[in-house]
Amino acid sequence: MIDYNSVFRDTAREIKPSGIRKFFDIAAEMDDIISLSVGEPDFLTPWHIRKAAIQTLEKGKTRYSANKGMSELCEEITKYYSRRFSLEYDPVTEAMVTVGGSEAIDIAIRTLVNSGDEVIIPEPCFVCYSPIAQLMGGVCVPIETRAEDDFKLTAEQLRAAITPKTKLLILPYPNNPTGAVMRAADLEAVAEVLRGTDIMVLSDEIYAELTYGGEQHVSIASIDGMRERTIVVNGFSKAYSMTGWRLGFVLAPSPVIEIMNKIHQYAIMCSPTTSQYAAIEALRNGDEGVADMRNDYDMRRKFIVNGFREMGFECMLPGGAFYVFPCIKSSGLSSAEFCTRLILFHKVAIVPGDAFGACGEGFVRVSYAYSLSHITEALTRIKRFVDDDLGLSLPQK
Repeated sequence: MIDYNSVFRDTAREIKPSGIRKFFDIAAEMDDIISLSVGEPDFLTPWHIRKAAIQTLEKGKTRYSANKGMSELCEEITKYYSRRFSLEYDPVTEAMVTVGGSEAIDIAIRTLVNSGDEVIIPEPCFVCYSPIAQLMGGVCVPIETRAEDDFKLTAEQLRAAITPKTKLLILPYPNNPTGAVMRAADLEAVAEVLRGTDIMVLSDEIYAELTYGGEQHVSIASIDGMRERTIVVNGFSKAYSMTGWRLGFVLAPSPVIEIMNKIHQYAIMCSPTTSQYAAIEALRNGDEGVADMRNDYDMRRKFIVNGFREMGFECMLPGGAFYVFPCIKSSGLSSAEFCTRLILFHKVAIVPGDAFGACGEGFVRVSYAYSLSHITEALTRIKRFVDDDLGLSLPQK
């Protein structure tokens, strides 16, 4: 009989499963469930994108592409970043296509992090960064962002976290789960701390197009002196509602792309061909659809924030992505207790804040990537839970 614990890699055995999937899996087994737990757009992939993919299938265009992606797609990606975010990259040497933004994050960290290297991670944040760094033997250095700072990373916090062993800063903005954004002035302050160091930046910009309030997303790579040290990760899942197509991309200096592509070659070979053709169409003709979806999300974010505030919970109006992160400390329950009781007794699935880092305790993540009717019913059930089960009479915020 094999003792499996003796054969597993220690770090693989020790990493924790995703706290997001736990509540998603519970919801999948229940009837009449209202889920606001998953960050997946409720919109169909726009028809012109699906049509382009169908046409390539009908023509039999199903062979492998080049490892780093179709040259035509890399060209469109660099044009897109030039047009939308005023960043110039060489499509031949500074761009590559990945299997979703997740693969891009994985191979970026594997490219940079040696055993003992420190990786600074502002939290709360998406769940994958720490486990990947740990698998590489990296030492994760969490920075607790604060509600009073709108969950932004501050220059003072960054400066205090840097040591001679610091290799990489993760910059996950617009942020999942808080919806926080870093504006140009915020990024300039961070850049000032990094100048003169060899610290690299992984800028996860998957929600770049979902930025609200009239100010466009700014990439830290556009700040003076930052392009040479920044790996930009983005993809098609969120802005174009293409989650199942599994397509992302990386923009970075050519020496970084060269190493990342070697790992990609052995792990993946290439991204799905049909998805790449669809992405070309998305980038060429998808701006209007992205704007329409963004406007819809904008309306939903205001509606859901108002709903939580009317219940008496403090809730920041998010500047990006499609999540709110209300504070539920006044309920007297932990984040896990709040979410567990809500799903079991009122059939609403949301995610405990501590799934995104210890400092997320006392908060919950709620996605508004769902229809308004879906959100309305969820808020009705949550209010019933607060009023009846918890017996709270909270002051309106």
